[in-house]
Amino acid sequence: MIQITTANIVSSIAQLPRNRTYNYINPVTRNMIEIVDVSLPEGPIVIKRYNPANGGSSSNSTETSISTQMIQRVANAILPNQPINFDRVLGASYNTRSALESLMAHTPQFFYCYPGRIDSSHEHKVSRGHKHLMWLPAKPHSLGIMEEIKTSITISEIPAKEIYYDSLVIPNDEDSSKLDIDIKRRHSQIQIALIMIGQQLGFRTWIAQNDKGIIYNNQRIAEMPGVVDSLQQEKLIYPHDGAVKSALLIDCIWFKNGKLMPAVMEVEHSTGVTSGLTRMKNLYDHIPAYSQTRYVIVAPDEDRKKVFKEANKPQFEVLNTKFFPYSAVEELYSLCQRRKIRGITEEFLDSFMEPTIESQAPTIYN
Repeated sequence: MIQITTANIVSSIAQLPRNRTYNYINPVTRNMIEIVDVSLPEGPIVIKRYNPANGGSSSNSTETSISTQMIQRVANAILPNQPINFDRVLGASYNTRSALESLMAHTPQFFYCYPGRIDSSHEHKVSRGHKHLMWLPAKPHSLGIMEEIKTSITISEIPAKEIYYDSLVIPNDEDSSKLDIDIKRRHSQIQIALIMIGQQLGFRTWIAQNDKGIIYNNQRIAEMPGVVDSLQQEKLIYPHDGAVKSALLIDCIWFKNGKLMPAVMEVEHSTGVTSGLTRMKNLYDHIPAYSQTRYVIVAPDEDRKKVFKEANKPQFEVLNTKFFPYSAVEELYSLCQRRKIRGITEEFLDSFMEPTIESQAPTIYN
């Protein structure tokens, strides 16, 4: 599968002429978009927006930035020949999302479309759907124009399921004081989601020794069902010299039936990816090479490029690292909570994790 990158999107928009303005896809929108500056390779993109019919012009309009983070989120969601709904990808975030969508539609490989929408409230009738963007790298149109493409694709728009976390109490220890409390809270929320996923899939979960004092829903996470109390009881680790010490500070390890270790995971919300890879490599060096163990970096979606870059360094290639983005963690968590899934094998995890090693990863579009 080919994959578009943030740099691809920014480069395409940089090729649009600067001596003109660009319409929004929605014809009702009278504002125009002017490109002021594009920072290569990954943004930001600086624009102006104004309505000439109301006296707006370049000279009396303020500059607005389309952030690199926003472009990254969009790039991570794009698949070839599949409609993408910007509002669903970006939610209520970013007031420049329609401007980015419209500028992308003016580049050769993006078309706008209105896939059919299955309306379950009216006997599943298919009606005209909402505006989407579609990436068609094999059939580009001319630069600087927008083209609609007709599609037979229909979308059943299941309402998005929100993820709720109960209150967390972070211990006031030395490690916590070095991190912004919001960063530590987000890191802990993802650990909670991993514990809950493990419970549903029949795994027991090790949580880093220095995180066991976190209070979740009035209970120490070390006391939650399915959380491993001590690595001294784990025969996949304990018998091997140095293995327990190597594993103590790893964020999350899943065990199954005393025979399998489905995943070793480092949650990298703020610290460098290298530190997590180093901890996992240290454990890898102290235990046998269990064939069904996944070494996984869990990180925000927008950190995908950084994870891939670090995981492909020669010293870490042996881990065959997988990337488990936050969005996929919470998608799986939501599925586990809503459907109470049972009886699946641990290979099911591979549907939510992406290989990072270049020989196995998706082809990047250039």
